[in-house]
Amino acid sequence: MAQSTLLKGRILSFEASPFEEDPDAAARVHEAVLIENGRIAALGTFDALSAAHPTADVRDYGNHLIMAGFIDPHVHYPQTAIIASWGKRLIDWLNSYTFPEEMKFGDPDYAAMIANRYLDLTTAHGTTTMCSYCTIHPESVDAFFTAAQARGQRVVAGKTCMDRNAPEGLRDTPKTAYDTSQALIEKWDGVDRLSYAITPRFSPTSTPEQLEALGALWAEYPHCLMQTHLSEQTDEIEWVRSLFPDARDYLDTYEKFGLLGRGGLYGHVIHLEPRERDRLREVDAALIHCPTSNTFIGSGLFDMNGLIADGHRIGLATDTGGGSSFSMLRTMAAAYEIGQLRGRPLHPAQLLWLGTAGSARSLRMEDRIGNVAVGMEADLVVLDLASTPDIAQREAHASEFWEAVFPTIMMGDDRAISDVWIGGARVGA
Repeated sequence: MAQSTLLKGRILSFEASPFEEDPDAAARVHEAVLIENGRIAALGTFDALSAAHPTADVRDYGNHLIMAGFIDPHVHYPQTAIIASWGKRLIDWLNSYTFPEEMKFGDPDYAAMIANRYLDLTTAHGTTTMCSYCTIHPESVDAFFTAAQARGQRVVAGKTCMDRNAPEGLRDTPKTAYDTSQALIEKWDGVDRLSYAITPRFSPTSTPEQLEALGALWAEYPHCLMQTHLSEQTDEIEWVRSLFPDARDYLDTYEKFGLLGRGGLYGHVIHLEPRERDRLREVDAALIHCPTSNTFIGSGLFDMNGLIADGHRIGLATDTGGGSSFSMLRTMAAAYEIGQLRGRPLHPAQLLWLGTAGSARSLRMEDRIGNVAVGMEADLVVLDLASTPDIAQREAHASEFWEAVFPTIMMGDDRAISDVWIGGARVGA
Protein backbone atom coordinates (compact mmCIF):
# COMPACT_ATOMS: atom_id res chain seq x y z
CA MET A 1 0.00 0.00 0.00
CA ALA A 2 1.39 3.38 -0.98
CA GLN A 3 2.43 5.73 1.80
CA SER A 4 0.12 8.71 2.26
CA THR A 5 1.05 12.21 3.40
CA LEU A 6 -1.10 14.50 5.47
CA LEU A 7 -0.46 18.24 5.35
CA LYS A 8 -1.88 20.46 8.08
CA GLY A 9 -2.35 24.21 7.67
CA ARG A 10 -4.85 26.51 6.01
CA ILE A 11 -5.77 24.73 2.78
CA LEU A 12 -7.27 26.99 0.09
CA SER A 13 -9.61 25.31 -2.36
CA PHE A 14 -11.77 26.99 -4.99
CA GLU A 15 -15.29 25.64 -5.49
CA ALA A 16 -16.15 28.24 -8.16
CA SER A 17 -14.61 31.19 -9.93
CA PRO A 18 -14.46 34.27 -7.68
CA PHE A 19 -15.29 36.30 -10.77
CA GLU A 20 -18.62 34.48 -10.99
CA GLU A 21 -19.37 34.00 -7.28
CA ASP A 22 -18.76 36.06 -4.17
CA PRO A 23 -15.12 35.39 -3.20
CA ASP A 24 -16.12 34.03 0.20
CA ALA A 25 -18.55 31.63 -1.48
CA ALA A 26 -16.11 30.67 -4.25
CA ALA A 27 -13.29 29.66 -1.90
CA ARG A 28 -13.12 27.35 1.08
CA VAL A 29 -10.40 26.91 3.68
CA HIS A 30 -9.80 23.40 5.09
CA GLU A 31 -7.58 22.23 7.95
CA ALA A 32 -5.78 19.40 6.19
CA VAL A 33 -5.15 17.73 2.85
CA LEU A 34 -4.26 14.09 2.21
CA ILE A 35 -1.90 13.16 -0.63
CA GLU A 36 -1.73 9.64 -2.06
CA ASN A 37 0.01 8.46 -5.24
CA GLY A 38 0.79 12.01 -6.31
CA ARG A 39 -2.81 13.21 -6.09
CA ILE A 40 -5.15 14.92 -3.66
CA ALA A 41 -7.02 12.11 -1.90
CA ALA A 42 -9.06 13.99 0.69
CA LEU A 43 -9.74 17.36 2.31
CA GLY A 44 -11.19 17.98 5.73
CA THR A 45 -10.42 18.49 9.38
CA PHE A 46 -7.07 17.35 10.66
CA ASP A 47 -8.61 15.21 13.40
CA ALA A 48 -10.86 13.34 10.98
CA LEU A 49 -8.18 12.75 8.34
CA SER A 50 -5.49 11.73 10.83
CA ALA A 51 -7.92 9.30 12.49
CA ALA A 52 -8.87 7.79 9.13
CA HIS A 53 -5.22 7.55 8.03
CA PRO A 54 -3.18 6.86 11.18
CA THR A 55 -0.08 5.73 9.25
CA ALA A 56 0.13 8.86 7.09
CA ASP A 57 3.26 10.98 7.29
CA VAL A 58 2.20 14.26 8.88
CA ARG A 59 3.68 17.65 8.07
CA ASP A 60 2.31 20.48 10.17
CA TYR A 61 2.63 23.89 8.50
CA GLY A 62 0.93 25.72 11.33
CA ASN A 63 -0.80 28.87 10.12
CA HIS A 64 0.74 28.77 6.63
CA LEU A 65 -1.48 28.84 3.55
CA ILE A 66 -1.38 25.70 1.40
CA MET A 67 -2.76 26.08 -2.11
CA ALA A 68 -2.29 24.89 -5.68
CA GLY A 69 1.11 25.61 -7.15
CA PHE A 70 1.25 28.67 -9.36
CA ILE A 71 0.73 28.19 -13.10
CA ASP A 72 2.43 30.52 -15.59
CA PRO A 73 0.92 30.12 -19.08
CA HIS A 74 3.20 32.46 -21.07
CA VAL A 75 6.98 32.47 -20.55
CA HIS A 76 10.18 32.50 -22.57
CA TYR A 77 12.64 30.36 -20.62
CA PRO A 78 15.49 31.23 -23.06
CA GLN A 79 15.24 34.86 -21.89
CA THR A 80 16.15 33.95 -18.31
CA ALA A 81 19.61 35.53 -18.49
CA ILE A 82 18.36 38.80 -20.00
CA ILE A 83 15.44 39.50 -17.66
CA ALA A 84 15.27 43.16 -16.58
CA SER A 85 17.15 44.52 -19.60
CA TRP A 86 16.83 48.29 -19.77
CA GLY A 87 14.67 50.61 -21.74
CA LYS A 88 13.38 49.26 -25.05
CA ARG A 89 10.05 48.99 -26.84
CA LEU A 90 9.04 45.53 -28.06
CA ILE A 91 10.69 45.41 -31.49
CA ASP A 92 13.94 47.04 -30.34
CA TRP A 93 13.92 44.84 -27.24
CA LEU A 94 13.78 41.71 -29.40
CA ASN A 95 16.62 42.89 -31.63
CA SER A 96 18.82 44.24 -28.83
CA TYR A 97 18.44 41.56 -26.19
CA THR A 98 16.27 38.60 -27.12
CA PHE A 99 17.58 37.50 -30.49
CA PRO A 100 21.29 37.65 -29.53
CA GLU A 101 20.58 35.52 -26.46
CA GLU A 102 18.41 33.02 -28.33
CA MET A 103 21.23 32.45 -30.84
CA LYS A 104 23.07 30.53 -28.09
CA PHE A 105 20.45 27.80 -27.73
CA GLY A 106 21.71 25.64 -30.55
CA ASP A 107 24.31 24.56 -27.97
CA PRO A 108 22.68 21.70 -26.00
CA ASP A 109 24.84 22.33 -22.94
CA TYR A 110 23.93 26.01 -22.78
CA ALA A 111 20.24 25.22 -23.33
CA ALA A 112 20.32 22.63 -20.53
CA MET A 113 22.05 25.04 -18.16
CA ILE A 114 19.46 27.77 -18.70
CA ALA A 115 16.53 25.32 -18.60
CA ASN A 116 17.63 24.04 -15.20
CA ARG A 117 18.38 27.55 -13.95
CA TYR A 118 14.92 28.68 -15.03
CA LEU A 119 13.17 25.78 -13.31
CA ASP A 120 15.22 26.33 -10.14
CA LEU A 121 14.25 30.01 -10.07
CA THR A 122 10.58 29.46 -10.76
CA THR A 123 10.26 26.61 -8.26
CA ALA A 124 11.78 28.92 -5.64
CA HIS A 125 8.91 31.30 -6.42
CA GLY A 126 6.25 28.58 -6.11
CA THR A 127 5.54 28.01 -9.81
CA THR A 128 4.93 24.35 -10.61
CA THR A 129 3.66 24.49 -14.22
CA MET A 130 4.40 26.83 -17.10
CA CYS A 131 3.93 27.09 -20.86
CA SER A 132 7.18 28.20 -22.47
CA TYR A 133 8.39 29.38 -25.83
CA CYS A 134 11.72 27.80 -26.68
CA THR A 135 13.95 28.98 -29.55
CA ILE A 136 14.02 27.78 -33.16
CA HIS A 137 16.53 25.11 -32.11
CA PRO A 138 15.13 21.66 -31.31
CA GLU A 139 17.93 21.41 -28.75
CA SER A 140 16.17 24.12 -26.72
CA VAL A 141 12.98 22.06 -26.61
CA ASP A 142 14.84 18.87 -25.69
CA ALA A 143 16.67 20.70 -22.90
CA PHE A 144 13.51 22.14 -21.36
CA PHE A 145 11.49 18.94 -21.50
CA THR A 146 14.40 16.87 -20.20
CA ALA A 147 14.88 19.18 -17.22
CA ALA A 148 11.15 19.26 -16.42
CA GLN A 149 10.80 15.50 -16.84
CA ALA A 150 13.59 14.87 -14.34
CA ARG A 151 11.68 16.99 -11.81
CA GLY A 152 8.32 15.36 -12.50
CA GLN A 153 6.78 18.66 -13.58
CA ARG A 154 3.74 19.22 -15.76
CA VAL A 155 4.92 21.70 -18.40
CA VAL A 156 4.06 22.82 -21.91
CA ALA A 157 6.58 24.07 -24.46
CA GLY A 158 7.27 24.36 -28.16
CA LYS A 159 9.88 25.26 -30.73
CA THR A 160 9.54 28.91 -31.76
CA CYS A 161 9.10 29.26 -35.53
CA MET A 162 10.35 32.30 -37.50
CA ASP A 163 11.29 32.67 -41.15
CA ARG A 164 11.60 36.44 -41.55
CA ASN A 165 12.41 39.64 -39.63
CA ALA A 166 14.90 37.81 -37.44
CA PRO A 167 18.66 37.20 -37.65
CA GLU A 168 19.81 34.53 -40.09
CA GLY A 169 20.74 32.16 -37.29
CA LEU A 170 17.22 32.30 -35.89
CA ARG A 171 15.25 31.68 -39.06
CA ASP A 172 13.85 28.40 -40.32
CA THR A 173 11.54 27.81 -43.30
CA PRO A 174 7.90 26.79 -43.68
CA LYS A 175 9.01 23.20 -44.29
CA THR A 176 11.57 22.95 -41.49
CA ALA A 177 9.16 24.63 -39.06
CA TYR A 178 6.53 22.02 -39.88
CA ASP A 179 8.86 19.03 -40.00
CA THR A 180 10.85 19.84 -36.85
CA SER A 181 7.76 20.76 -34.85
CA GLN A 182 6.07 17.53 -35.93
CA ALA A 183 9.10 15.48 -34.91
CA LEU A 184 9.16 17.18 -31.50
CA ILE A 185 5.44 16.52 -31.02
CA GLU A 186 5.99 12.84 -31.76
CA LYS A 187 8.99 12.74 -29.43
CA TRP A 188 7.64 14.60 -26.40
CA ASP A 189 3.91 15.28 -26.41
CA GLY A 190 2.12 13.16 -23.81
CA VAL A 191 5.31 11.72 -22.34
CA ASP A 192 5.00 11.73 -18.54
CA ARG A 193 3.65 15.21 -17.66
CA LEU A 194 4.86 16.96 -20.84
CA SER A 195 2.71 18.62 -23.51
CA TYR A 196 3.66 20.31 -26.77
CA ALA A 197 2.50 23.72 -28.00
CA ILE A 198 2.79 24.66 -31.69
CA THR A 199 4.61 28.00 -31.57
CA PRO A 200 4.69 30.69 -34.25
CA ARG A 201 6.36 33.58 -32.40
CA PHE A 202 4.05 36.19 -33.93
CA SER A 203 2.86 37.22 -37.37
CA PRO A 204 5.71 39.67 -38.14
CA THR A 205 8.33 36.91 -37.90
CA SER A 206 6.48 34.35 -40.02
CA THR A 207 5.66 34.56 -43.70
CA PRO A 208 2.15 33.64 -44.82
CA GLU A 209 3.62 30.36 -46.08
CA GLN A 210 4.99 29.49 -42.65
CA LEU A 211 1.76 30.45 -40.88
CA GLU A 212 -0.12 28.26 -43.34
CA ALA A 213 2.24 25.33 -42.66
CA LEU A 214 1.79 25.69 -38.90
CA GLY A 215 -1.97 25.94 -39.30
CA ALA A 216 -1.86 22.67 -41.23
CA LEU A 217 0.23 21.12 -38.45
CA TRP A 218 -2.29 22.21 -35.82
CA ALA A 219 -5.08 20.69 -37.90
CA GLU A 220 -3.13 17.43 -37.89
CA TYR A 221 -2.56 17.58 -34.10
CA PRO A 222 -5.66 19.41 -32.84
CA HIS A 223 -5.15 18.18 -29.27
CA CYS A 224 -2.00 20.31 -29.03
CA LEU A 225 -2.08 23.86 -27.74
CA MET A 226 -0.95 26.68 -30.02
CA GLN A 227 0.77 29.72 -28.52
CA THR A 228 1.57 33.10 -30.04
CA HIS A 229 1.43 36.85 -29.41
CA LEU A 230 -1.37 39.24 -30.35
CA SER A 231 -1.88 43.01 -30.15
CA GLU A 232 0.81 43.73 -27.58
CA GLN A 233 1.87 47.22 -28.70
CA THR A 234 0.41 49.84 -31.02
CA ASP A 235 3.54 50.09 -33.18
CA GLU A 236 3.57 46.30 -33.48
CA ILE A 237 -0.01 46.43 -34.76
CA GLU A 238 0.97 49.00 -37.37
CA TRP A 239 3.86 46.75 -38.43
CA VAL A 240 1.46 43.82 -38.83
CA ARG A 241 -0.85 46.01 -40.89
CA SER A 242 2.02 46.87 -43.26
CA LEU A 243 3.06 43.22 -43.60
CA PHE A 244 -0.49 41.90 -44.12
CA PRO A 245 -2.29 44.71 -45.98
CA ASP A 246 -5.22 42.47 -46.90
CA ALA A 247 -5.92 41.31 -43.34
CA ARG A 248 -9.02 42.62 -41.58
CA ASP A 249 -7.05 43.05 -38.35
CA TYR A 250 -4.14 41.47 -36.45
CA LEU A 251 -6.15 38.38 -35.45
CA ASP A 252 -7.01 37.77 -39.10
CA THR A 253 -3.32 37.10 -39.82
CA TYR A 254 -3.75 33.96 -37.71
CA GLU A 255 -7.35 33.17 -38.50
CA LYS A 256 -6.92 32.96 -42.28
CA PHE A 257 -4.13 30.39 -41.84
CA GLY A 258 -5.89 28.08 -39.39
CA LEU A 259 -4.22 29.48 -36.26
CA LEU A 260 -7.36 30.59 -34.44
CA GLY A 261 -8.99 27.95 -32.33
CA ARG A 262 -10.11 26.62 -28.99
CA GLY A 263 -6.63 25.51 -27.94
CA GLY A 264 -5.03 28.82 -28.84
CA LEU A 265 -3.09 30.85 -26.26
CA TYR A 266 -2.82 34.50 -27.28
CA GLY A 267 -0.38 36.53 -25.21
CA HIS A 268 -0.96 40.18 -24.20
CA VAL A 269 -4.12 41.01 -26.26
CA ILE A 270 -4.17 44.60 -25.01
CA HIS A 271 -5.36 46.56 -28.05
CA LEU A 272 -8.08 44.31 -29.45
CA GLU A 273 -10.61 45.46 -32.02
CA PRO A 274 -14.28 44.60 -31.38
CA ARG A 275 -14.20 41.90 -34.09
CA GLU A 276 -11.13 40.32 -32.53
CA ARG A 277 -12.75 40.20 -29.09
CA ASP A 278 -15.85 38.62 -30.55
CA ARG A 279 -13.99 35.96 -32.54
CA LEU A 280 -11.70 35.02 -29.67
CA ARG A 281 -14.72 34.53 -27.43
CA GLU A 282 -16.62 32.58 -30.10
CA VAL A 283 -13.85 29.99 -30.44
CA ASP A 284 -13.21 29.98 -26.65
CA ALA A 285 -9.52 30.80 -27.07
CA ALA A 286 -7.37 31.72 -24.05
CA LEU A 287 -6.17 35.28 -23.50
CA ILE A 288 -3.02 35.59 -21.40
CA HIS A 289 -2.51 38.70 -19.26
CA CYS A 290 1.17 39.59 -18.71
CA PRO A 291 1.05 42.65 -16.42
CA THR A 292 4.71 43.10 -15.43
CA SER A 293 5.75 42.79 -19.07
CA ASN A 294 3.04 45.18 -20.24
CA THR A 295 4.22 47.87 -17.85
CA PHE A 296 7.97 47.12 -18.17
CA ILE A 297 8.06 47.63 -21.94
CA GLY A 298 5.21 50.13 -22.03
CA SER A 299 2.59 48.12 -23.88
CA GLY A 300 -0.65 49.22 -22.22
CA LEU A 301 -3.36 48.21 -19.76
CA PHE A 302 -5.18 44.90 -20.18
CA ASP A 303 -8.98 45.03 -19.89
CA MET A 304 -9.36 42.26 -17.32
CA ASN A 305 -12.86 43.01 -16.08
CA GLY A 306 -14.26 43.80 -19.50
CA LEU A 307 -12.93 40.59 -21.01
CA ILE A 308 -14.01 38.48 -18.03
CA ALA A 309 -17.48 40.03 -18.20
CA ASP A 310 -17.65 39.13 -21.90
CA GLY A 311 -16.95 35.48 -21.06
CA HIS A 312 -13.33 35.12 -22.15
CA ARG A 313 -11.00 32.43 -20.80
CA ILE A 314 -8.07 34.28 -19.16
CA GLY A 315 -4.74 33.25 -17.67
CA LEU A 316 -2.13 35.27 -15.76
CA ALA A 317 1.55 35.08 -16.72
CA THR A 318 4.98 36.53 -16.01
CA ASP A 319 6.14 36.65 -19.66
CA THR A 320 9.71 36.33 -18.44
CA GLY A 321 12.04 37.78 -19.61
CA GLY A 322 9.95 40.66 -21.06
CA GLY A 323 8.22 40.47 -17.71
CA SER A 324 10.43 41.77 -14.93
CA SER A 325 9.94 39.01 -12.35
CA PHE A 326 9.85 35.23 -12.11
CA SER A 327 7.34 35.58 -9.27
CA MET A 328 3.64 34.96 -9.77
CA LEU A 329 3.04 36.89 -6.54
CA ARG A 330 4.67 39.94 -8.11
CA THR A 331 2.61 39.29 -11.25
CA MET A 332 -0.60 39.25 -9.19
CA ALA A 333 0.42 42.52 -7.57
CA ALA A 334 0.96 44.07 -11.00
CA ALA A 335 -2.44 42.78 -12.16
CA TYR A 336 -3.99 44.45 -9.12
CA GLU A 337 -2.25 47.73 -9.92
CA ILE A 338 -3.40 47.64 -13.55
CA GLY A 339 -6.92 46.92 -12.34
CA GLN A 340 -6.71 49.99 -10.15
CA LEU A 341 -5.59 52.11 -13.11
CA ARG A 342 -8.62 50.87 -15.03
CA GLY A 343 -10.91 51.58 -12.07
CA ARG A 344 -11.63 47.94 -11.19
CA PRO A 345 -9.31 46.53 -8.49
CA LEU A 346 -9.16 42.74 -8.25
CA HIS A 347 -10.05 40.89 -5.03
CA PRO A 348 -7.28 38.74 -3.47
CA ALA A 349 -9.31 35.61 -4.26
CA GLN A 350 -9.52 36.65 -7.91
CA LEU A 351 -5.76 37.20 -8.09
CA LEU A 352 -4.94 33.80 -6.56
CA TRP A 353 -7.54 32.13 -8.79
CA LEU A 354 -6.04 33.72 -11.91
CA GLY A 355 -2.56 32.46 -10.99
CA THR A 356 -3.80 28.90 -10.41
CA ALA A 357 -7.23 27.70 -11.56
CA GLY A 358 -7.64 30.44 -14.16
CA SER A 359 -4.27 29.74 -15.73
CA ALA A 360 -5.00 26.00 -15.63
CA ARG A 361 -8.20 26.72 -17.57
CA SER A 362 -6.21 28.66 -20.16
CA LEU A 363 -4.04 25.56 -20.66
CA ARG A 364 -7.11 23.25 -20.79
CA MET A 365 -5.74 21.46 -17.73
CA GLU A 366 -8.27 22.48 -15.10
CA ASP A 367 -9.16 18.80 -14.62
CA ARG A 368 -5.60 18.04 -13.48
CA ILE A 369 -3.92 21.09 -11.93
CA GLY A 370 -4.69 24.52 -10.53
CA ASN A 371 -6.81 23.64 -7.51
CA VAL A 372 -6.71 21.64 -4.29
CA ALA A 373 -9.54 19.22 -4.88
CA VAL A 374 -9.95 15.45 -4.67
CA GLY A 375 -8.42 13.74 -7.71
CA MET A 376 -6.21 16.65 -8.74
CA GLU A 377 -2.46 16.26 -9.13
CA ALA A 378 -0.70 17.29 -5.92
CA ASP A 379 1.27 20.32 -7.10
CA LEU A 380 1.21 22.66 -4.10
CA VAL A 381 2.82 25.79 -2.74
CA VAL A 382 3.00 26.60 0.96
CA LEU A 383 2.91 30.34 1.69
CA ASP A 384 4.19 31.97 4.86
CA LEU A 385 1.83 34.92 5.30
CA ALA A 386 4.30 36.61 7.69
CA SER A 387 7.50 36.02 5.73
CA THR A 388 9.11 39.43 6.30
CA PRO A 389 8.79 42.01 9.08
CA ASP A 390 6.80 44.43 6.94
CA ILE A 391 4.36 41.74 5.79
CA ALA A 392 4.16 40.23 9.30
CA GLN A 393 3.19 43.52 10.96
CA ARG A 394 0.42 44.06 8.40
CA GLU A 395 -0.83 40.48 8.62
CA ALA A 396 -1.00 40.80 12.41
CA HIS A 397 -3.52 43.63 12.01
CA ALA A 398 -5.77 41.66 9.65
CA SER A 399 -9.34 41.15 10.81
CA GLU A 400 -10.28 38.42 8.29
CA PHE A 401 -8.73 35.82 6.00
CA TRP A 402 -8.41 37.78 2.74
CA GLU A 403 -7.02 40.79 4.56
CA ALA A 404 -4.32 38.49 5.95
CA VAL A 405 -3.53 37.07 2.49
CA PHE A 406 -3.41 40.33 0.54
CA PRO A 407 -0.12 41.74 1.97
CA THR A 408 1.73 38.63 0.75
CA ILE A 409 0.28 39.12 -2.74
CA MET A 410 1.37 42.75 -2.82
CA MET A 411 4.73 42.51 -1.02
CA GLY A 412 5.69 38.83 -1.11
CA ASP A 413 8.62 37.28 -2.95
CA ASP A 414 10.50 34.00 -2.77
CA ARG A 415 10.84 34.41 1.00
CA ALA A 416 7.09 33.80 1.25
CA ILE A 417 7.50 30.36 -0.35
CA SER A 418 7.87 28.01 2.60
CA ASP A 419 7.62 24.78 0.59
CA VAL A 420 6.75 23.43 -2.84
CA TRP A 421 5.28 20.03 -3.69
CA ILE A 422 5.37 18.65 -7.24
CA GLY A 423 3.48 15.48 -8.09
CA GLY A 424 2.96 14.74 -4.42
CA ALA A 425 6.68 14.96 -3.59
CA ARG A 426 8.21 17.75 -1.53
CA VAL A 427 10.86 19.56 -3.55
CA GLY A 428 14.26 19.11 -1.98
CA ALA A 429 13.16 16.30 0.30
